Parts: sequence; structure tokens; C-alpha cells
Amino acid sequence: MKKDITNTTRPTFPKRAIITGGMPYGNKELHFGHIGGMFVHADVFTRFLRDRIGKENVIFVSGTDCYGSPIFENYRRLIKEGEFTGTIDEFVEQNHKKQKEVLDAYDISLNFYGASSFGDAADIHRETSDEFINTLYRNGYLSKITTSQFYDSELDVLLNGRQVIGQCPIEGCSSEKAYADECSLGHQYMPKDLINPKSTLTGKKPEMRDVINWYFNLEDFNENIKEWIDEIKKKPNTRKLLIKAIEEFIKPPMIYVKKDQIDELNAITDMPPYTLSEEGKSSVTLIFDNLDDRDKASQALSDKAIRFRTGKTLVPFRLTGNIEWGVPAPAIENIENLTFWVWPESLWAPISFTKAYLNQSDKDLGSWEDWWCSKDSSIYQFIGEDNIYFYGLAEIGMFMGMKKELNLPILVPNSHILFLDKKASSSGKVKPPMAGELLDYYTAEQLRAHFISLGLANRSVGFQPKPLNPKATEKDSDPALKEGNLLTNVFNRVIRSSFYTVQQHYDGKIPVGEVSKEVLEDAKNIILEYEMLMYKYEFNTLTYSMDIYIRNINKYWVKNIKIAEQTKDSEFHKQVIIDTFHMIRTAAILMHPIAPEGTEMLRDYLNFGEEFWSWDRIFDTIYNFMEDKENHPVKFLEPRVDFFEKHPSQLG
Repeated sequence: MKKDITNTTRPTFPKRAIITGGMPYGNKELHFGHIGGMFVHADVFTRFLRDRIGKENVIFVSGTDCYGSPIFENYRRLIKEGEFTGTIDEFVEQNHKKQKEVLDAYDISLNFYGASSFGDAADIHRETSDEFINTLYRNGYLSKITTSQFYDSELDVLLNGRQVIGQCPIEGCSSEKAYADECSLGHQYMPKDLINPKSTLTGKKPEMRDVINWYFNLEDFNENIKEWIDEIKKKPNTRKLLIKAIEEFIKPPMIYVKKDQIDELNAITDMPPYTLSEEGKSSVTLIFDNLDDRDKASQALSDKAIRFRTGKTLVPFRLTGNIEWGVPAPAIENIENLTFWVWPESLWAPISFTKAYLNQSDKDLGSWEDWWCSKDSSIYQFIGEDNIYFYGLAEIGMFMGMKKELNLPILVPNSHILFLDKKASSSGKVKPPMAGELLDYYTAEQLRAHFISLGLANRSVGFQPKPLNPKATEKDSDPALKEGNLLTNVFNRVIRSSFYTVQQHYDGKIPVGEVSKEVLEDAKNIILEYEMLMYKYEFNTLTYSMDIYIRNINKYWVKNIKIAEQTKDSEFHKQVIIDTFHMIRTAAILMHPIAPEGTEMLRDYLNFGEEFWSWDRIFDTIYNFMEDKENHPVKFLEPRVDFFEKHPSQLG
């Protein structure tokens, strides 16, 4: 029995929406993970919302993250090796242009792709950065903290975050790389806690020098974030991996000590108060009331050479740094010559980019609040799971601390997209392909359809393109083509056949009549199912449902057009055409966000305008768009013209 969901409550979407994609670093081109793990998902949802609530009500922004130690370090290395000769500004701008070219090649429909260090957004971003830190300071949420920064005495320089490497001090962390105060999995800690630090410049153990920086009191928002988590838990479209990752940090400050050192622990007389838990098999847990007590305990344990690890908890979030390559920070309390640390300024960069887009569109800069603060607007942020700490804790806390009624973003995190069967990392042993390189083997629409089908909402999944898989044999099918084949083979075939039949038998006009009741009901069901799946960001289930629907269109066509031609039943033949074109229209609208080029070509050949995509008319038949039903010709389709093309390398 077919599932009838026509009486199901439909999801509610905002009147306006901002969609943001995580910002790629400006030190390189885009690799496939940027596109397949985040940008395609964000773009598909953006295109859906444009059809669903009107394109004038949707803004999709992102940009190049121009600042930070990874970029400076990569630039320094290339200069040293003679692979680049320009300034760091030229280095970043070159990579930004390459990133934009690849995004365009994948039909990523950004309203604005900016850069934090140059162009229209740079000045606006500096002003926005000043506003954030000054407002947080006025609201009492900043602390001036003196910390020890790594210093290479051999070269007489302070080391930035990526110029120091060691082992992560966070309990249970599996990261293979830990930098000055952040490991490759996003864990935060104080520099002094880094295990076995080494300078990447000389290989020597660095000294520690005191520096003053501004920190956001993230720990003050523990209860607020708990309340926020409790609220988003109730929503059916909140991803479980988001909740799990955030709740790991909503814990009191803790220290783990091996049980074989319990006697040494008990012998310490100046430990601050703590609660002892012995639930672990090999270690005991010391639970503290506050961070100060935990830090004092850490010092006491270090003094007695007792090995320990700190647990995940909310700690002060650093806003400023001491490297030259960064957005200049205002001189608060006469503390000068600081720059913003790259992570906080990248979290409010989408606001800067929204302002820059509005300014570019000759609109009032102040209207950005209509998008970021209005109750009828929503902010959707598509991110990778490694960045949940920053977007799900630091950003949420800072937005709360602004006291400006900023909308808290709706976070849509994806698990890792693996290359073959291993985690893809540009700094790891398994080098992922560049996103542009994949277009030597596949069309953008083939890759778009495949990437959103991978189910990254639930788990890490391997991307296994046959041309780049050394283990693939000639007889093996290409896993990356499964979803693309639905377009290039099945959907393409039924559209072409329908057009050729109309040209041959109906003078190039779709015959007028009533769409069969069952066809209308099936279309309504898939529309409502699709709408709910989009609301839940369940893109893989969505592609599965569309696979069934489109294959059923083809089965219906092949079976019934054959019967109509064999029986020479002109009325039945006409009904098959009418029903098939309604199903094609339905599938085209639903595939429009996924395969925009091919579906736009179909709309053009049907001789309809942009209103064809509007969800205000989603249940209309094709005849509702004809000014003259009896005399609406479709564009003539030449032989062997494809709506969804295969890549030239796949032909032969």
C-alpha cells in the first residue's frame, strides 16, 4: 500500500533566511571535502529555500578566511622554498580567486563570496570586528589574561599557533597533531598544557614568554548554552552529532589522574577542593567547582610530577593574538598592537559579508539586522563536525553576549567525508584530490547528486571515485556515478522521449487534458515527503526517494506508451503524455536544487518563466503556467540533445 502523507502537518520555514558555508582558509585551493562535505549541501538547501520562500528572501554568503597562522606559515614556507614571490596579500588573493572559480564551476550559487582581508568586505569586516569586541567588553564578558606564549630563543621570535606542535592534553583526544592552543580536532587548551612542544622553525623546545590578550568569558554562558541545547533537542531537524559534541563540553572542570598515582595525589596538602569520582577503570576523576580551582590543581600536580589530563569543559575563548597577520584589534584599556585571533573573527564574518552584499546591492547597511535579528528570519550554518566547538559553543556564547537580539544560528554539521576509506586531510598522508581536479572526470551535477547522497548527517562516509581509486578494476562500477546515472540515463531518457513524441504526434504542443487522479496523488505525496526531508536536512533519504519517483516515471512511460502505440488508442496515448509531463514537472522542481543546469534547460524548453519553480504553485499542473493552453508550443528538441549530460570522459 502506498504511503499517503497528504494530511501530515507541513513544516514551517522562515520568511527570510541567511545561509552560510564554513570559510576555507586562504592558503590553498579548495579540495573535494570543501565542496562535497559542505558547500554542495549548503547550496542545495539554499536553492530549495529560494524556490520555497522566494529568492529575494534568501542570502547565501561565504568567503575566504584570509588571516591566521596557518596561512602565514604556508606563505612563509613557499617564500622560503622559492615557490612564491609576491606579498602575503597577493598570495591570499590568488587563492581566493581560484576558490571562487571552483565554486562557480560546481554551480554553488553564492550571493556573495568575500574575503576578510581585501575587497568590498575588508573594511566592513574590520568595523564589525571592532563592534563585537567593544560590545562584549562593555557588557562585561571579556577578561584580560596574561598567558605564556611560545618563544623560539634561537630565532628570537614569538611563535604563532601553527609554529608549535606537540600532543593534545585533552583526555581521550585521538588527534595526531596539536598546536599551541588547539589540536587538529578542535580541542582548546592553554599553551602551557601542550605536551612535548617543539618549534616547527628550529625543531627545538620553545621557551614561554608572558603576553596579554583579551578572552571572551565563555564559561559564564554554561547555563545559557544548556538551555539552548534543551530547546534545539526538541526540534526534529537537530542533528544528533551536534548535540553529542556540544554536551561533551557542558561539564564541570575535571582532571584525570591514573589510579597508580592516587597515593601521590592524596599526599598533596595544598590542593583546592574537589569531588573524587572513581568510575574510570584506570583513572580517577577530580571534579572542581570552577576553572581557577582546576588550574591551581593542575599546577600542584605538575609540581609533584604527577601525570594528568584535563577534561572537556568551557574555558575562556581567546579573541586576540600577537601575530602581525590578522585583523587589527582596537586598543582597549591602552593594550595596543594586538590582532584578532582568526577563529572569532571568522565566526562573525558572515555578518560582515551580509553587510557587504547589501552594500553592493545598493541597500542600506543597517538593513542587515532585518536578516540577522528579525524574528521572522533564520540563519543556517553548514559546517564540518570538527568545527562544532567554535560554531556550537564559542559563536553561540558570543552572540548571546552581544545582547543585541542576534538570532542564534541553526547549525547543520556534517561528519567527515573520507577519501576512499581514510580521513582526507591536506596535511595528512592521504592527500585528497582538489575539487577542480574531479571535474576532469565528472560533471558538476553528477558530483552534486552524489555528494548529497552520502549520508554525512549520520556518519563519516568514503568518497570512492573509480578514476582515482588505485584498487579499482576495469570491471568495477563507479560508486560516484550511481546518482548521476539517474539523471543522465533515466530522467534524461524519459524527458527526451516525451519531447520527441510531442513533436512527432502533437505538433510540438503538450496535449491538453486532466491529469490522472493517481498521478496527482503520487506527485503530492513526493512533494510533501521531499519538503519534510529538506526541513530535516535528510539529503540522502531525499535522493533515495527521488530515485524511486524518477524510475517510476520511466517505468510508467515505457509500459504505457508501448501499450498506447500497439493498441492505437489515441485517447490513452494522449493521457500517457499528459500524466508523464506532470510527473516530469514534479521531478524537475524537486531536482532543481540538486541539478540546476539540467532542470533550468528543461524549463527553457518547456517555454516557461521563473514562476515555474515557485512553491506557491507547487501543486499546479503544467497547464496553469500556459497563457494559451491550446497553443503553447515547447521548444524544438534536436536529436541527441541531452538535458543531463555525461562527462566527455564517460563517452565511448
